[in-house]
Amino acid sequence: MQKKLVVIFVFLITLPIIYVSYSSYRTNSNAKLASTTESAGQLADNAMDKVDRYIADLKRYTILPLYNKDVQRFLDQEGTDWDKNSTVIMFLSYLTHMKEEIAAVYMVDRYGMIFYNHKSGLNEPYPYDRLSDWKEQTANSGVAPVLVGTHPIRVNGSDELQVFSVMRSIQSISTLEYIGMIVIDVDARLFEGIIQPLNNVTHGNAVIVDETGRIVYASERARLGQDLTGSPLLAGVIGPSGSFRLKIDGEPYIAVYSVSEQTGWKTMVTIPLKELLAPIKQSRNSMMVMTLSILGVALAAAMLISYALTKPLKQTVQLMKQVQRGKLDVWVHVKYNDEIGMLGSHFNRMISRIRDLLDEVAETEKSKQKADMLALQNQINPHFIYNTLESIRMLAELNDDERVAELTYLLGMLLRYSITRSDEIVTVQQELSHVENYLQLLQIRFPGKISYRMLVPENFHSLPIIKLVFQPIVENAVFHGLEKQAEPGMITISAWSERDEVIFSIQDDGVGMSEERLADLILTLTDGKTDKFGIGLRNVNERLRLHYGNNSRLSVHSKLGEGTTIILRI
Repeated sequence: MQKKLVVIFVFLITLPIIYVSYSSYRTNSNAKLASTTESAGQLADNAMDKVDRYIADLKRYTILPLYNKDVQRFLDQEGTDWDKNSTVIMFLSYLTHMKEEIAAVYMVDRYGMIFYNHKSGLNEPYPYDRLSDWKEQTANSGVAPVLVGTHPIRVNGSDELQVFSVMRSIQSISTLEYIGMIVIDVDARLFEGIIQPLNNVTHGNAVIVDETGRIVYASERARLGQDLTGSPLLAGVIGPSGSFRLKIDGEPYIAVYSVSEQTGWKTMVTIPLKELLAPIKQSRNSMMVMTLSILGVALAAAMLISYALTKPLKQTVQLMKQVQRGKLDVWVHVKYNDEIGMLGSHFNRMISRIRDLLDEVAETEKSKQKADMLALQNQINPHFIYNTLESIRMLAELNDDERVAELTYLLGMLLRYSITRSDEIVTVQQELSHVENYLQLLQIRFPGKISYRMLVPENFHSLPIIKLVFQPIVENAVFHGLEKQAEPGMITISAWSERDEVIFSIQDDGVGMSEERLADLILTLTDGKTDKFGIGLRNVNERLRLHYGNNSRLSVHSKLGEGTTIILRI
């Protein structure tokens, strides 16, 4: 008791401090994370918006050949001359200077000849190396523009330049036939001016990923073109924008993303939590030192107070030990009306109540014995019924009425098995014999209506099983499945094993059930609150669960017009 009081006293003192410290830390951490996430989200949205607007402009530029009659005419003209070359190059030069970041613009005529114009510093972009890829990509997209993520192109001999491209096939405005294509290469360093402010503000690492999961831009050039499909960085992207936490090389990060509705590209920035929460963790450590100091002072005070409180309880503890040994004639002498005195008074009442309960238990046991004796005496009634049926059967045989005799015999066998047998556990063979008697009785009642098959392997016959499992299911199949149809029906009982389970199947080819009625029946079996389908199946299911555990169960499968199958797993 003294130790508990010390623990409680210290706990009550330190709890407010710990709670305030933890709440302060969590509040500051969440506020910091929320503000950073919101800020990063806005920057990511702005960056993605800039990229979208830039790409939208490029897509509009690819439509311009449709409105230039000279370009349309020359693209459909085979070969080249000074007029064609100068007109197309002048048009491409105009497009090249539309935006500073455009590295080169290419136009392919109907016969595969390429015209191009590029910014200064690119002596040769080698467009014929890429012609087959252009044709394939534009052919797959029809008249829609194609956006290709960052990829290297060969320039100035063996040098490479990272670009992303927008291309579109060109159709004749008069015949609507293919007459060429236009391709615009944009220097990927465009993204640096868009993404770098995001990195500077968040102290994170931002990337742009295309719709296929490949990195379009990253501050580390080695990551350009890297496939992030299946990586944790893309797994958390749900919706047009948001944030989630992940670990990179074992370190926690928060990822903020924005997804473009136009291109499907994603702007993502990963911010290290360690660096973000460092000032808050330092404040938390200082609060922990202060909490430990207060805890030491509280512990010393708690020990003094608890000693003074527990000393008067020793007498009560000794009396409790006597009660534990079975001595119930003890009594606490209450001197003061304080908490200790109240404890003693309640202890006295408890001892008095225990003595009363013991007397009640003794009386209850006597009543139970009387009830058991009465139940034993009443067992004569089932035997009387069976003996009477046997007398009726004998009279029927004497009068040569074999059908009445057989009916009486089968009914007597059913009553003997279900009423007079006291065994809770029987064999599978005994259960099947009981079901067969029941089905033979029904065949007499309904001639030509019901047939059955027993497909249970012989090695299953000696297995133990609780009594009256199959008969209620068969009865349900007859009166709810077979009786409601005009043609004869078949009931099949089969069994097999799966790993450590024995499976019994009771199948009928009756009217079956609709999906709604089957759902209601399954609900009845699981909740046990409604009895609109009767209690037969529910009783079997509950007995299986109680006797064999929750892994044993009854399941129902049915289709309207095809029949019903009941599966028992034991």
